[in-house]
Formats: sequence, C-alpha cells, structure tokens
Amino acid sequence: MSSLPHSPAAERNKDPILAQLRAILGPRGTALEIASGTGQHVTCFAAGLPGWTWQPTDADAQMLPVIDARAAGSGNVLPAQQLDVASLPWPHLAGPFDLIFCANMLHIAPWAACRGLMAGAAQHLGPGGLLITYGPYFEQDVPTAASNIAFDESLRARDASWGIRALPDVAAQAHEAGLRLAQRHAMPANNLLLVFASGPPAKPMLI
Repeated sequence: MSSLPHSPAAERNKDPILAQLRAILGPRGTALEIASGTGQHVTCFAAGLPGWTWQPTDADAQMLPVIDARAAGSGNVLPAQQLDVASLPWPHLAGPFDLIFCANMLHIAPWAACRGLMAGAAQHLGPGGLLITYGPYFEQDVPTAASNIAFDESLRARDASWGIRALPDVAAQAHEAGLRLAQRHAMPANNLLLVFASGPPAKPMLI
C-alpha cells in the first residue's frame, strides 16, 4: 500500500470532509465520486460511512488500478471507472445516485469541466440527491486569503484555462443545469464545501 501514489493534501483534508459528510448525509445511500485521484478520499469515506456504496471515477485511466488497489478490502467501494466529466453525456453508470462528490477538480481543469459536472450531476442524481464539491473559491464580499491568490496565479501560469473559480460563476452554472446552491461550509486552509440540490429552496440563500 505504501508504494501507491499519495496526495498529502487529500490526507490532510479527508477527515474534515468526512465530518461534514456525516452531518449532511443520511445513514445509507449510493455515491459517485468524480476525480477520485489516488483513492484516499473514497477509501476514507467508505470506512466512515459504511452504509453507503461508492463508485469512484477518474479521467486518467492510469489512476484506476491505483484506486482499486487502495480500496481493496472495502466491501462498499465498486471498481473504479474512467469518466471525463466534460464529455457529455456521461457513459452508463449504475445510478441514479444519492450523492455526487467532487473535490479539488474545478480549479485544475478548464471551465468545460464545471459545465460538465453540473449537467452530468443533474442527469445522474436521484430525487433528493446532492452534489457536493470541495476546494478553494473566490467569493464576493469575502476577503481572499493571500495563499489563495498565490495559488491561483501558480495555476494560471501552468495552464491559462485553470484557476480558482468564482463562487457566483459556479452557482450560476449549477442553476443553468437545474441545481441550486443549498449550503456553504467553511473548511480548513481557506477551502469551502458546497452542497448543491435540485428543486426550489426551502428559504433564500445569499452568496
């Protein structure tokens, strides 16, 4: 297991994210993870939410055996599948899903990935299902941490189509797909966990 690719960031943030998922989700359901990467998140969440079945995916086919190796022995993690969220429609998946989870993808992908994530989630979520994203965002009327400004500059220097996304732009893309921003949770290291749902809001939410 120690020879598998390892993400220090995923190791740091998996437990805070799991704590939020436990507070938001019910005791059982089906989940699709987008951009599973090294598989550290899905194995942590599968252990912490044993009533949930998890379908990991990644755009990079080389990561699929890594995810499967890390999740070996987890009875509630399905074999990883290749999925490019920007390529619509998504291939056949064993949905609909109660949860679609995506961490740290939107800022290291072109905007088409955000568009695809929202459109695909709207199509593959079941009634009452949630799309939850995690990562850094720029917000209106909220001071931006210097570390996020530097991070955004480094991302755009690597690829002009990358960069930290503005939360109103992401929320607008979700709205276009038929989803609404229902919850916003501040997380460590200047990140946010966002919960998107379908249907009219119970009460207005300002962003």
